[in-house]
Amino acid sequence: MTKIVVLKEQRANELRVAATAETVKKFISLGVEVEIESGAGETSEVSNNDYETAGAKISADRDALLASANIIIGVQPDLSVAEIKKLKSGTSVVGQFSPYSNVSNIERFAENNISAFAMEFIPRITRAQTMDVLSSQSNIAGYKAVLDAFNISKKVIPMMMTAAGTIKPAKVLVLGAGVAGLQAIATAKRMGAVVSAFDVRPAVKEQVESLGAKFIEVESEEAQKSETTGGYAKEMSEEYKRKQAELIHQVAKEQDIIITTALIPGRPAPILIPEAIVKDMKAGSIIVDLAVSAGGNCPLSELNEVVVKHGVTIIGYENFPSRVPLDASALYARNIFNFVSTLVDKETKALIINQEDEIIKGCLLTKDGKIVNKALLDFMGKQSADKKPVTEAMPPKETSLDKPHLKNKIKDKNKEGAAND
Repeated sequence: MTKIVVLKEQRANELRVAATAETVKKFISLGVEVEIESGAGETSEVSNNDYETAGAKISADRDALLASANIIIGVQPDLSVAEIKKLKSGTSVVGQFSPYSNVSNIERFAENNISAFAMEFIPRITRAQTMDVLSSQSNIAGYKAVLDAFNISKKVIPMMMTAAGTIKPAKVLVLGAGVAGLQAIATAKRMGAVVSAFDVRPAVKEQVESLGAKFIEVESEEAQKSETTGGYAKEMSEEYKRKQAELIHQVAKEQDIIITTALIPGRPAPILIPEAIVKDMKAGSIIVDLAVSAGGNCPLSELNEVVVKHGVTIIGYENFPSRVPLDASALYARNIFNFVSTLVDKETKALIINQEDEIIKGCLLTKDGKIVNKALLDFMGKQSADKKPVTEAMPPKETSLDKPHLKNKIKDKNKEGAAND
């Protein structure tokens, strides 16, 4: 019988889990066995008893779980070299791997004949919508980013008319109108803020305006071809970037809160809020940098820190979905189930990897001892041609706070910033 194993997440700040009691029941209904590492769901409010009631087995022996698994599912499966060697040849590991910045880890899976599936590489097609972890988790990230900013803001968010006078509503600028950005717009608007948004893709203008926000755009023919076939923004020319910087600088001066969400797959995050803009922002304003793990849209952001630079508070948490782990896990677990269920044969209950399937072809990283994903191979080839180590494509993820949801660590760096001017 095929065994699915859910391991306890090892990466710092990762409070989500890849399976809930709901999805365990669904897996068992497929005719597979589910075994959970003891305590795997505790940070997402799923107890061992909840899993057992749903039909799963619980084990505290991580090594035994590794050795017996046919499929391992995780949020960010952070397996050491020694743990990978404990896996049976042909085992499948499903999760988010950040492949472009962790090529060495992907190579280890290949060397040990492990099939790795990157959920963030699921193609954005209609048939795969229920498996799209980027969308489900970005929705949570955009929502939580707004709440975190409002929570530390020294200004009232909605307009208030009182006997003592009128309080003007807060102004919020969202940079990047993808899933996270659109959710940030909707959340800020619901709470009474005046919202503006910028994106290089003019196609999202209608979506932004439908949520009640003002769309800010750079008039350019280049912008008409600014979107990839996967729906992501392309990197723009230097001339476009210059016009973009001037426009954002002008608008940013008037904002109380700026939320940045701009990412380019396989590349460092574009700089949208350089230090010069931060210096010109109003005292007490706030920046939330959702791209900090890829270098940041603001160079003053610090990974997993909340800092004050030039009078502006900059929030740099790398894992916003993990700050709302209960619901983020529920959505992620459903994404995982919807994907993994396509790998289990309905009759034999065996694991079958159909590499002709568009979804599997898109997210399968390694198979039969080698890396097979075209996008990743193309990326590795480019890095080789540039004579740059692959691991330098994006800054390595480092963590300094064990539980950022329990700490609101604010460091006043004004003196340090002044010294560097």
